[in-house]
Amino acid sequence: MNPYGEMIQEHSRHPRNYGSLEAPDIRHEDENPLCGDRVRIELSLAGDGTVSAARFQGDLCMIAKAAGSLLTEMITGLALDRVGEIAEGQVIDALRTEIKPSRRKCALLPLEVLQSGVNAYRQSRRTK
Repeated sequence: MNPYGEMIQEHSRHPRNYGSLEAPDIRHEDENPLCGDRVRIELSLAGDGTVSAARFQGDLCMIAKAAGSLLTEMITGLALDRVGEIAEGQVIDALRTEIKPSRRKCALLPLEVLQSGVNAYRQSRRTK
């Protein structure tokens, strides 16, 4: 029996947007100290403030890798303001399987890193 749903398996085995960008506008990395998952999210922004490219990479379990893959697909083409509005439930729903409470942190780590990176970027733009 497969403990993970088809979406998690597909995006874990064949992650979309895995890797790095040559000169990202936003780069943020963090880890889940409980399990050791580590992820870096990178974004390039178009002149109008939309995400023109998104990449992720790191040492990740299947759930976190699938979440990173799905998340980068979700945000490409979105305005940066809309990226900051993505809710935890949207990421969980995109995985299309029940995520046990003990694994929610894995599923949400890419979103937390993304939102921290966007917030840091906004702070740096305000201080200039």
